[in-house]
Parts: sequence; structure tokens; C-alpha cells
Amino acid sequence: MNEEKNFNEEETLDLNDDRRVKTLSPGAMVVKRFLRNRLAVLGMVMLAVMFIFSFIGGLISPYSQDQQFYKYEDQNKVYAGVVQNEDFRYIVKEDAKFDSILQAQFLLASGKKEESFTYKDVTYTLEYVSDDYVKVSENGALIAVASKDIINAEGDALSFDASVAALDAFVGGAAEFEADGVAYTLSEDGDVEADGKVVAYISRFVVSASANDIEISRDFKEAIGEAIDSKKETFTFADENGEDTEFAIEYEATKQMWNVMKAKETYVYDTYASPSKEHLLGTDTNGMDMLTRLMYGGRVSLIIGFIVVFIEVLIGIVLGGVSGYFGGWIDNLIMRIVDVFYCIPSLPLIIILGSAMDGMRVEPQKRMLFLMLILGFLGWPGVARMVRGQILSLREQEFMTAAEATGLSVRKRIFKHLIPNVIPQLIVISTMSLGSTIITEATLSFLGLGVKFPFASWGNIINDVNNAFVMTHYWFVWIPAGICLLVAVLGFNFVGDGLRDAFDPRMNR
Repeated sequence: MNEEKNFNEEETLDLNDDRRVKTLSPGAMVVKRFLRNRLAVLGMVMLAVMFIFSFIGGLISPYSQDQQFYKYEDQNKVYAGVVQNEDFRYIVKEDAKFDSILQAQFLLASGKKEESFTYKDVTYTLEYVSDDYVKVSENGALIAVASKDIINAEGDALSFDASVAALDAFVGGAAEFEADGVAYTLSEDGDVEADGKVVAYISRFVVSASANDIEISRDFKEAIGEAIDSKKETFTFADENGEDTEFAIEYEATKQMWNVMKAKETYVYDTYASPSKEHLLGTDTNGMDMLTRLMYGGRVSLIIGFIVVFIEVLIGIVLGGVSGYFGGWIDNLIMRIVDVFYCIPSLPLIIILGSAMDGMRVEPQKRMLFLMLILGFLGWPGVARMVRGQILSLREQEFMTAAEATGLSVRKRIFKHLIPNVIPQLIVISTMSLGSTIITEATLSFLGLGVKFPFASWGNIINDVNNAFVMTHYWFVWIPAGICLLVAVLGFNFVGDGLRDAFDPRMNR
């Protein structure tokens, strides 16, 4: 009696263990197979990390995605521009006529070294004191002079006679001259003095201030001239407060001029700041916190991926389900539409639409919405073809015959009996499409055709690496975004592979 009781107990335990395995629901079996796949579990962990980082991290971050940070920095600003005159400048006698037309006639004649030219029956005589200094006379009377040396007045402008006398002395190397009853002295540097006071100076350098509130003194002009003649890149000059200030000289070949630069404390973006306690991953080119941008960028990239895949699946289920169930001319019509969409060059079309939105200056938020609609509308044919193929095989099975015999409507037969049987394959294809969609969005944003500033995405974050210098010196701008993309896409692919294997009924249990 006891032996029979023990035997029954052992048999009951064995049966319970065996039934526990065999009576698992299909969903539980899928979960069990999925959890046995280590790569699939790793993918789930990777996706969980990305979702926590993007959606929760953005909430606890002390900064917003478009918050910019500033710093004070000494920057060289253009203080003055210097041009070495190579053209004739004209000094015209009072009440004499020497307008632009006569100046043009003079240039033609002087270029050919002619001694005179005629305009409107009037003959003008040219006297070449030097190649850079010419006197113009009308009927023997001096009316104008053309010189490449410029007389800069320190106070009141010199009269015509005094200017001509100063140029004569400067070209002739004289140290003194007289004009209008006043005795002048001329230094080797071109200073014109009267009664021991500098009234003018002669120079070929034209110095113009970059702002109206900047006064260019004679001493400063001389310091600039000496630095240019000595081919110095910097020089020191005492400012209005008597403090020595360093100026830099840069030659701009395109404009054939020198720019005099002065360091000025400027409130600028804290661009490409290295990682610190305040900014764990530094800042980008706009002075924004990189870690916060990565969090919000992940949120945008993931949301775009899910919405695009939802649009693809929605359109694909409707058209694929109708095509597979009805067949005939409806199937042919929908499949030809699918073929047309397959023939559309997606990337060129998206580039054209992106350029059009740039031209129309579409707002970043609307642009992001249009991007999701475009990607979803171009990506549904693959889903439709898969759904159609599955339904073609399912509609001939016994349960569909029973559904038709009970009088169920066509809509219920498709969406309550056929489509649910396609859900496992849809889940797999959707999961695997998420990774490719995120890559597509990142590529478009990197090319400047996707998500626009101030919104962040992993693609337009990498777009900041627009030259080799930034790429090699500021690794914290692009490497973290690349790692986030890699982790998210790999996670979706691992999960998709795991789901595909778990839903496969031919797998060994």
C-alpha cells in the first residue's frame, strides 16, 4: 500500500514538471525563447539604457537643450585699416575746374606720358615733376596737381599754393619752403611745420578707423607706418591712458590693405570647452552643454524612428491586407503602386525636399514633422509586400473558412483574424526597421537636411564636425553621439534578431 502511494506521488511530480513545459502559452514560449538568446537580452539592456538616458536624463539635467553658455575672451578686433596709396590724388586750385571727366582724360594722357591733352577745345599741359607727381596747367596757369603722396592736415587744411610748395619740397628733397608769406620746414619723415608746430604731414599711408569713436593720432599713424616698413607683425603703442597696448598687423591680399588688430575683451560663446564639472562632455560650437544635447538628441532620434515605423506599418497593413485578401485586379493595382514606390529614388527626393524646405525657411518643428511623414510615406512598400505574402497563405486555411461560414464581415475577417496572425512578423520587421530609420535620420541631419537647430538629434550633433581640425581636437563633440547611435542601432538589431528567432515555430524547444 505504501509502495503504491509513493509510486503515484512520484508519477504526479513527473507529470506536473512535464506539463509545466508543454502547457506554456504561445506568448510565454516566445518570451522563453527570447530570454534564452543572450544577444537579444543584451539588446534589451542597451535599449533600456538609451531610453533612460534620453527620456529621464533630459528631465534631470540642469540645462535645457538650447541653453547657451558664454565667457569673456580677448579677441583681436579690427581697430583700423591701412592702405598704401598707389593712385593719383588731386589737389585743385580754388575756383578752377578739374572734374572727374578731366581727371579721366589726365589719366589717359599721363599713362602714355603725353605732355598735353585737349578737351572741348581747351588744351591742358602736363609737367612731370616725377612719375608720382604731375602738375596740370590751363593756358599756362597751374590749376591742379596729381600726386600719389598725400598731404594730411593736422588742423586747418593747407591752401593750394602751400600744398603745391610742400609737395615740391618733398619731391625735391628740400628742407624749407615758403608759401602765402609763411615759412615752413619739412622733416625727412614728411612733417610740415610752421612756427615750430606741425600743421601737416606727407605720407602714402591712408589710415581709417574702424569705428567713429576711434581717433587716429599722428603718432599712431607713424607707428603703423614704421611697423609696415619694417615688416613687423606686431607693435606697441601707448593708448589715451598712457598704457602700452600691443597691436597686430595683418595684410589682406584680396583688398591690398593692412588690418590693425587690437585685443579686446569680448563676451562670446563658450565654444568647444573641454569636459569639466559644469559640463561633463564639454560644449559644442554654439556653447551648449554636450551631455544635455545628447540626451535631447536621443529623444528626438528615437521618437522620429518610432513614428516613422508606425506610419510605415499602418499603411503597409491596410494596403497589404486588402491586396492579399481580395487578390485579382485589386492585388495587381496595389502591387503596381508598390513597384512605383520601389522605383522612387528616396535619397535624391529627400535631398530635393530638404533643399526646398531650406529655401522656404520652414520652421524646425514643422520640418521635423515633414521629415517623419516623408520617411514613413516612402518606407511602407516593404511592409505591405510582407503582409500580402502572409495573408495569401493564411486566407486558404481552415479557420478562415470557418470565419467565412459564420458570416463575419470582410473587415473583421482581415483585421480580427488575418492581421493578428501577421503581428509576430510585423513586430520583427518593425524592430529591425527602427535601427535603419534612426541611421537614415542621422544621415540626413548630418547632411543638414534633417532636424534643424535649435532641436538636437544625434545626426546634427555629429554635423558640428565640419572640418578635420574639430574632428581631431574636439573628440567630445562627435564620439559620444556616434557611440549613442551605435548602441541604439545595435540594440534594435539584436532585439529584432531575437524576436525573429523566438517567433520561428521551427525552432527546437
